[in-house]
Amino acid sequence: MDREVIEQKLESLRRCLARVTEKCPADAETLARDVDAQDIVTLNLTRSVQLSVDMAAHLIVSRDIPAPNTMGQAMTPSP
Repeated sequence: MDREVIEQKLESLRRCLARVTEKCPADAETLARDVDAQDIVTLNLTRSVQLSVDMAAHLIVSRDIPAPNTMGQAMTPSP
């Protein structure tokens, strides 16, 4: 596993989560009225999920575990 790749993805994940924290209003009603905040939050949550799945894929490959069929399986520990 390339540690530098994982570290870069972790830094990107931190930035995405910081943007969500920064732009997500305190209540759902405010978010429902703010289309720009919806876009920023949605985009950064989507990126966060993808980064997490990417990191899981790197770990799976590095441990010679069979490839998952779905993104969800990549995030679930194997028995």
